[in-house]
Parts: sequence; C-alpha cells; structure tokens
Amino acid sequence: MHADVPTMLLMIIISSVAMALALAVVAWGQRRDGIAWWATGLLLHALGYVLFSGRGRIPDGLSIVLANVLLACSLSALQAAVHQFMGRPWPRWHMAVPAAFIALVMWALIDHYPLRVATASLCYAVQIGLLLAALRPMARPGAGRGVLLLGLGLGVQMMVLLLRTAMALWGQQHPSGLLASDLVQSLTFLMSFLTVQLASLGFVFMTRDRLDEGNRRLATTDALTGVANRRSAIFALERDAARAQRMGGSVALMVVDIDHFKRINDSHGHLAGDRVLCHVVNVLSDRVRTQDLVGRYGGEEFLVLLPDTGLDGALVLAEQLRQSVQQSVCHWQGQALAVTVSIGVFGGRLGSGDTWEMVLDAADRALYQAKQAGRNRVQASNSLARAEPQSMAAPEPSTQNI
Repeated sequence: MHADVPTMLLMIIISSVAMALALAVVAWGQRRDGIAWWATGLLLHALGYVLFSGRGRIPDGLSIVLANVLLACSLSALQAAVHQFMGRPWPRWHMAVPAAFIALVMWALIDHYPLRVATASLCYAVQIGLLLAALRPMARPGAGRGVLLLGLGLGVQMMVLLLRTAMALWGQQHPSGLLASDLVQSLTFLMSFLTVQLASLGFVFMTRDRLDEGNRRLATTDALTGVANRRSAIFALERDAARAQRMGGSVALMVVDIDHFKRINDSHGHLAGDRVLCHVVNVLSDRVRTQDLVGRYGGEEFLVLLPDTGLDGALVLAEQLRQSVQQSVCHWQGQALAVTVSIGVFGGRLGSGDTWEMVLDAADRALYQAKQAGRNRVQASNSLARAEPQSMAAPEPSTQNI
C-alpha cells in the first residue's frame, strides 16, 4: 500500500511555506545569520512542488523544467544560508550553475522520464553532499544538536535520492510518471516532507546554539582583554583548590598588577590604558601552559592559575613573565610605552580547612609586599599563614617604570 502522491505534494507545499514564514518572522530585523536565505530556499522548494502538482494540467515547460530548476535553486539557497551562517563568502554563480544545468538537461530529456528522474535526483544528491561538506567544520565532538539534526535530515534525503537514481537507471522507476503512487515515489516525497522539518529545525537550533555560546562567552570572558573574567577565574580557582585538597596535590596562584597604571591613564588617556591591559594579557597568555588560566581580577590586576604546580615552578614562571613584560614594548600612537608588573605568588599543597579564599589572600599579600618593596618584582609565599613572604626580585626597580 502506497501513499497518495498528490496529498504528499500538498503536505510538502504547506510545510515548506509554513516553515519559511516562521523563519522569516524570526529573521526580521536580525543580523545576517543565514535564516533569510533558508526561508528563501523553503519558498523556492514550495513553489517547485506547486508546479510538480500541476503535472499534466500545465505545460511541461513549467511542471518539468521550471519546477526542477526551482528545486535546484532551493538547495543552492540552503547552501548560501549555511555559508552566511559560518561567515564564509558564497558567490551567486553557485546558484546559477546548477539551475542552468538542470534546465538544459530537463529540456533535453523532457520525453525520457527515467533519465530525467535519474539526472535530477543525482544532481540534487550532489548539491546536498556539498551542503553537508560545508557543515563539516561544525560537526566536531560536542557539536550542538542543531548541526546533528540538520546533518541527519539532509543525509537521509541524499541517500533516498541516490536510491531513486539507481532505481531509475535500472528500469525500476514507475513508468506512469511523477504522480504515480509507488514505493520509490512515496519514500522520496515522504523524506522530502521530513527533511523540510528536520533540516529547518536543525538550522534554527544552530542559530540558538550559537547565541547560547555567545551568551556563555559574555558571562565568562572579560570583554576588553578576552581572558576569563573575575567570576570565571574565581570559579576555576575554587575548583582547582578543592581538587588539590581532595587529591593531595598542589596548586599555585599569581596575582599580577601593572605598575603605575593610573599614571598611564593620566598621561596618555584611557584608550592607551586599554592597550596596555591587552598587551600585558597577550604576554602572559603566550607564556603559560594550555592547562593554566589567565583571568582579569579587576582593574589592572590579573590572576594566573597554575593547577598541579608547586611554589618553585610557579616562581620560575612568574619571573619569566615579569621579565617578558619588562622586555616587551607596548606601542601606542607611535610611542613605545614601557610597562612592568609586580607579581605575588602562592604555591603549595592545601590541607584540611584550607580554602580558595586563603590561597587568593596569600598571593594578594605577597603582591602587596612586592609593591611595597619597589615594584617590578616577584614576591612569594609558601604558607597560608600570615608569615613574611619570600622575595625573588629584580635587583632594583627598573628605571623604565611608568
């Protein structure tokens, strides 16, 4: 028993138009994320099936040639949507080539139904394959549900089209034409209906997943410097401190302060101060390990969190960071701004009752000692008790301090 093809064509038309209108409402006044292109593709898809449903009642030039051209253009519009979503250029001739090819082939084979079916199905399968290839960079482990749903819908549709191509070439395609109800026709149109739903919902989920990721970055990242903000840095410190306490491991924390930062703002302006902040972050980020974290604690102070690191290793890295900042040059409006930092370090194992607040307090007190001792130096503490911290410093504060 096979489904009634005209009824399925009507379902495809209604679902395509409804989904296109819904996406058009979503895309109204929004940034260029591909939704408008996707809605255009669905409308072209619906118009093509409107012409298909008129087979035998309207001229073949419309129900065969133009209908298939519209389907090719609809798949090209979906490719344009994905490329725009990913911020990639998409030349308009990518739509013109499949449309021209389908028009020529459909016209040449207008009296050869099986060859028409095979050629059109194969062309659409190739277009879907190109669309799936464009999605590959996003189909990584941990990808959102939108990519998976979109890939599933398009992948199944491509397999059905390849099956239809093979059946037509092997002489198994129903000879009565498009509107005849047989297994292959029913399966083809059923998958077309489902693909409209699955792929469109997948694309909507992709846009939502990206918005969620953007919101997550805004919630965890400092807008100016691009490193972890105070909240996420403290969360990471709390997590690593609890892990070190539970596993008997070590944790190290640096508090880095830019020397005389207020003087930079007063002398060169706040934009220069912003440039200095980003410059220091770049120097710090380039020299820490992948598992380490650089975060902005507030103002001109930064945290460098070093999991599974003792005091000795933290001191070596802190001194390297101090020297790297001092030796680097921050350029601002043709001027070379000399920048130095003071660093307070805590490192060691945590005992029962030790908390992340105590770790931060120890590193912060060491930073205070570094600033009191003349800045441009590293001070360290290996104890959470309020003992005098050790000192590892440049012999004298640099004369290049600002």
